[in-house]
Amino acid sequence: MIQEVMRQLPTASAQQAIGYPSLFALVALGSLIPVVPTGALVSSAAVVAFHGPSPLALLWVFAVASAAAFLGDVCLYWLGERGVDSEHGSRWLKAITDRAAPDKLEQARKKLDEHGVAVLVLSRLIPAGRIPVMLACLLGRMPLARFVRGDVPACLAWAATYQLIGILGGSLFPEPWQGVVAAVGIALLISGVPALWRRVRDRFPG
Repeated sequence: MIQEVMRQLPTASAQQAIGYPSLFALVALGSLIPVVPTGALVSSAAVVAFHGPSPLALLWVFAVASAAAFLGDVCLYWLGERGVDSEHGSRWLKAITDRAAPDKLEQARKKLDEHGVAVLVLSRLIPAGRIPVMLACLLGRMPLARFVRGDVPACLAWAATYQLIGILGGSLFPEPWQGVVAAVGIALLISGVPALWRRVRDRFPG
């Protein structure tokens, strides 16, 4: 058994050397350009870590995912700030504005006025909630330092939530690929339901 574990160590190390930087890059990119399903990525990585030989793998997935999400959020907010301060705006501010429905933006503004930066935590956990709240912060001229204070616990909570989804998927099935399929399905379902509901509501009003 010891020999089997020793044979797996180089392979596991190689996978980690490739996997963690890839996870970081994809989550950061997905936070900066909100088209990558970052939640599904974190859940998939958590499944692989759950079935892996190292008990610290899950901790690494959590640390990498939360740090990458934070970096992407801060970069996007900083780029949006430059657009708010510019007379002609910027393509980054326009991209954020285009992805925030007017009704969601108004709700975000009200929640921000009532609860302050604590809303950032909830916005990260609600599908399609991050961008409207970020735009509300930008239009309200929230300083970057204050946004950062609220975004740290938001990214930690987000990473923990999607990692738990991955752990659940990994614990239900004996094979890692089965857990990955289940975790990705759950993550995509969670992120896709609000958009589907809006389409149904718009198509069949009342």
